[in-house]
Amino acid sequence: MAEELSQKEAAEQIEQLRAEVERHNRLYHLEDKPEISDAEYDRLYRELVDLENQFPELITPDSPTQQIGGPRSEAFAPAKHHARMYSLDNCFSREELQAWADRVARAVTGAGFFCELKIDGVAVALTYENGTLVRGATRGDGEVGEDVTANIRTIKSVPEKLKLEKPPALLEVRGEVYMPRAEFDAFNKARANEGLATFANPRNTAAGALRQKDPAMTAARPLAILIHGIGATQGISFESQSKAMAALKKAGLRTAGESKKARTLDVVWGYIENWQEHRHDLEYEIDGVVVKVDEAAMQRELGYTSKAPRWAIQVYVGRTGAATPYAVLEPVYVGGVTVQSATLHNQDEVARKDVRPGDTVIVRRAGDVIPEVVGPVLAKRKKGLKAWKMPTTCRFCGSAIVRQEGEAVAYCTGALICPSQRRERLFHFAGRGSMDIEGLGYQTIEELIQKGWVQDPGDFYSLTADQLTQLEGFALEKDKRTGRMIPGKRTRNLLRAIEASKDRPVARLLTGLGVRNVGWTTARILSRHFPSIDALQSASAEDIASIHGIGEVVGMSVVDFFGQKGNRAVLDKLRKAGVHMADEGVTPVGEGPLRNKTFVLTGTLPTLSREEATALIEQAGGKVTSSVSKKTDYVLAGESPGSKYDKAVELGTTIIGEDELRALLA
Repeated sequence: MAEELSQKEAAEQIEQLRAEVERHNRLYHLEDKPEISDAEYDRLYRELVDLENQFPELITPDSPTQQIGGPRSEAFAPAKHHARMYSLDNCFSREELQAWADRVARAVTGAGFFCELKIDGVAVALTYENGTLVRGATRGDGEVGEDVTANIRTIKSVPEKLKLEKPPALLEVRGEVYMPRAEFDAFNKARANEGLATFANPRNTAAGALRQKDPAMTAARPLAILIHGIGATQGISFESQSKAMAALKKAGLRTAGESKKARTLDVVWGYIENWQEHRHDLEYEIDGVVVKVDEAAMQRELGYTSKAPRWAIQVYVGRTGAATPYAVLEPVYVGGVTVQSATLHNQDEVARKDVRPGDTVIVRRAGDVIPEVVGPVLAKRKKGLKAWKMPTTCRFCGSAIVRQEGEAVAYCTGALICPSQRRERLFHFAGRGSMDIEGLGYQTIEELIQKGWVQDPGDFYSLTADQLTQLEGFALEKDKRTGRMIPGKRTRNLLRAIEASKDRPVARLLTGLGVRNVGWTTARILSRHFPSIDALQSASAEDIASIHGIGEVVGMSVVDFFGQKGNRAVLDKLRKAGVHMADEGVTPVGEGPLRNKTFVLTGTLPTLSREEATALIEQAGGKVTSSVSKKTDYVLAGESPGSKYDKAVELGTTIIGEDELRALLA
């Protein structure tokens, strides 16, 4: 832990982390050969940020934390951006998203949100002067990128001139260049047929294509672009992100069709959860959702840190289990791309449209993004085609496919044992909102799966140093005292993180298991009523549904999860590994000194995190809610409180600090 380090030890660790971050920056930005996932890189980067925050005297201007983007290639002329291209801060859970929204609310009042999909592509800036494209550049280090104008011009979805009656003197827009999935597959297949090496993924292929010295080579690669932001402008302004995107689309620029305005965080989270389930229906790969404050005036008021805007955050999307029907098609050209599959959404839609296997169908790209089947061409339907039925078992794991009452989508109940969900569920289990195992990112988990060492969360706890040192980036190192080769620091840190995760509270474990409809907040409520996994496993759906704030849907989800033999086997494996299965000394719900008292938290407390304060209140029988009302007994306020503080003053609600909370708990 950083607080246990001496300054000398911290300096050594910071130096090592900086070298590792810079190495991955070079691999990603210059060589287009990343060795780790974006999520794993972000965790590594966060470790460096945390250490520098502990020892601010060790921060230097050349640290990766003080820079934006990555190094610029010398193969292209430098292109100085009209306005700086920032990176994005990121989060992995609803609680972290809520913390960001709370920070926004403390600074501005009444902010709306705009949600966009984060395309896994190459960040670029396009500059239009008087409506004509004059330059295309990569992000580079955020200040100066690479001039790839000639290559940008070969992308069919980049207009040479904007459709504007009175074009502004300057309009700089930001977007992502990518290669559509279907085009990538066809491109790789063609290369394989010619005996050429195939590419690893669409993102790297797009990056390599954009950096070709010969524009003809770029033109031969099926690239596309989606615009998601505004840079510098002269002669034009926009009131909001949503209005800006609408105006750019009208001007002929291609924007993401699946963006959404939202007034509340519940709507935002609904958008995120939707794309957790339907991300594979898209023509492009995504690595998350970007949530922005919609209003431009509020964006300006919130401003920027040295690296990222305070008015935007990237949320990583994770596990899925939806059994979504889709149509496998003969290749067809639709809306500028070749389509080989299209979504059918759910079984009700299939029945409503009466689409049958073997039909000739009409396909469109919904919102210019998702290929979907409009319906069958009945005149071409062959005799004897039978109506399609949703399978009752998962083709990957054999578990039951169920559809809960009131829901449109059916789900595989295999959860922890289903191969189609494996990587996402393992990453979710190890994530910060769950078991918080530092060092277990997508790339590492993928390699562990491929080697057959990890198939479910229980396997994390049997990993050995010998196994880890065989993974990419987990090399041996020489012991300075003995001269012997020993497991490297990354291996030792990961094994320590795995061991430390055994002592997480039950709510964390329950969140990590990925029970459908059970996020962190619900898991916390459940763990207060059932302070052990065994107690929850023994509860009936009715027992669970009777808890305030839970309901029938969660009750059925929990029972379905524990009803699966494979899930119970994983729990047994976790138990045998020594993973904490019961919270000791938990005060029964409704008892304790804060019984029947309702609290709202705002601001930053001196020593307690929001999560720690909430846990103390709930353990003492109190309840924490998100908004102030006449029913609120106390508002616990820290430094820089937001609008909740003002509401408490208006209503005459008792406002207390951390010391007063501790007195109430005594």
